[in-house]
Parts: sequence; C-alpha cells; structure tokens
Amino acid sequence: MQGDNHFTWEYDQGRDQLLTLYQKGKEKQWDSARRIDWSLEVDPYDVLGTPENTLALYGSRQYDRLDDRARKEMRQHMAAWEFSQFLHGEQGAMICSARIVESVPDMDSKLYAATQVMDEARHAELFARFVDEKIGLRYPINPHLKALLQDALSDSRWDMPYLGMQVLIEGLALAAFGILRDRTDKPLPKQILTYIMQDEARHVAFGRLALRDYYTQLTSSEIAEREEFVIEGCYLMRDKFRMQEVWETLGFDMKESLEYMNRGPRMRAFRSLLFARIVPCVRDIGLWGPRVRKAYDDMGVLDLATSDLLKLMADDEAQAELLDRERRELEVRRDEVHRIIAAGARQN
Repeated sequence: MQGDNHFTWEYDQGRDQLLTLYQKGKEKQWDSARRIDWSLEVDPYDVLGTPENTLALYGSRQYDRLDDRARKEMRQHMAAWEFSQFLHGEQGAMICSARIVESVPDMDSKLYAATQVMDEARHAELFARFVDEKIGLRYPINPHLKALLQDALSDSRWDMPYLGMQVLIEGLALAAFGILRDRTDKPLPKQILTYIMQDEARHVAFGRLALRDYYTQLTSSEIAEREEFVIEGCYLMRDKFRMQEVWETLGFDMKESLEYMNRGPRMRAFRSLLFARIVPCVRDIGLWGPRVRKAYDDMGVLDLATSDLLKLMADDEAQAELLDRERRELEVRRDEVHRIIAAGARQN
C-alpha cells in the first residue's frame, strides 16, 4: 500500500447524505451465521438450478461433445469459479475499505467506510463457508481481478481505492449477484445473494456520493488520469468472466472455448447486464469524456448510461426486506402447524 494516513480533527461537520448512509450502515449490520439458513441443502452439481440453455458454452461444439457426467462436472466448476471470485473480491473489498478509512481526508467518509469494513468481512466469511461446505471446490483469484485490486491499492491517491473498488469491482459484483439472484430457484444461494446485495447497494451509493463531490474539484488532466483507470479497469472486468481457469482445469479446447465465450450470444448479453450499474455511476461522478464513451461503445454498453441507478439500488434493498418478510411468515405458519399437530396428539 502507498500513500499517507489522513487524520482529521473536525468532528462536528459532515455531509447529510453520507451521514445518513453511516447511520443505515450501523442499523443494517447482521450475522451471517443467524440470518442465513445454513441447514438448506445444495446440490454441488446444480448449485443455482440454472437452465441448461443459459450456460455460457451451451450451443458450442465443445459443449455438444460432453456427456451427462462431464456436463454436471462443468456446472460444479463454473459455480465454484464464480463464487470463488466473489470470495476473493470481498476480501479485496475489505482491504480497500480499510484503506479508505486510513486515507480519506474527511470524517464522514471515514465513519461510513468503517461500517463497510465489517460488511465486507461478513461477506468474505459467508462466501468462504458456502464455497467450502456447499460446493466443495475452490478456485484461485482470477488474474484480471487481481490486477485491478493491485492497481487500486498501490496508487497513492486516496480516491483510487474508491474508484477501483466502490465503482468498478463493487458495481460489477452487484450486477453479477443480481443476475444470479434473479435466475436461481435455490433458496440458500438466493438468500446469500439477496442479503449481500442489500449491503452492496449502500457501498455503491457511498462511492458515488463521495467521488462526485471530489471530482468537481480536479483539473482536466487529473480527470483524464482517472478516466484512463476506468477504461483499463472495465476491460479487465469484462475479460474476467471468460472463465479461462475452468476450461483449463477441465481440459477443454481453450481456443474454441474462449472464442465462443467472446462471441457467443449468451456472454454478450451477460456482459451488457454486468455493466448496468457501472456505466451510469461513472457518468454520474463526472468521468464521462470522449475516451470513456468510446470504450463503452466498443463494449456495447454505452446505452446503459441512462439506467436509473438509484432505482436499481432501492430495488436491491426492497428485495432483501421482502425475503425477510416471507421467511418470517413461513416461520409463523410452520409454528402454527406444529401447534395443531401437538394439540391433536394430546387429544388422542
């Protein structure tokens, strides 16, 4: 890590929106050992219940050559890779959040970032348990994700961990979580993704507010440097989801697999969804020069700039609250059934 430690001795001032996020961050802390129902079973060969025709290699010659056993094994490895990258990303987010507490100059940002450190620790704990206990297979960190984390943490400017983590990595993770949450019919991964997204919505909002204020003060050359970082980071994140490590492990034809991943219709659609939260956030914080727009046009995601980021984040929080209500109602009904059965047994 590079850069200075920033102390501030001004405790009585702060931006209302950030202080509101800090208050919400305190109120919304939760215990993953209690809120998540770990008794739910997970089939390691069908972790998400994903329909076959939505799998990344479906329709390719490589996929057509696989028998049923090989296709089940591929499903396990794909899920293990995805959730392993989520795990590694959450550890990176924990370290970046701690770095933000250390380096950001204003107290309101320090206060909120401190709550995020705990959020990210909880997420890392949760994903580690899910990968090890429910899938039974773990992958190392993807080199593209590792490179972006290193770039964000090695820069001496205090805003770069914000930009790398809160906007790019967290924005991409939030979109990936949402895609899997909405596709799965399996209750345990749905709980995990829904509750984590409730936290992540606050994290993205934090980075958006803090950076939007700060970037209005920068020179055009300073803005250009950060736009270059965004462009490089987005290409890294786009290439991250080719799952090269999975195809290598399974002994697939690498050239054929990667070519289909790059050109296949499912991955093109998937990538566009992945940037649904990053593109409007980048625009909102003021990094919207011609080179950024050209890069997003090249990726086929420029039209996402008009997405309603606030509505997306509000929906993420609402889904977690709805899931809590549904689980409470189910517990009430279950208790009622148990009481009726117990009463009948006593009468007999």
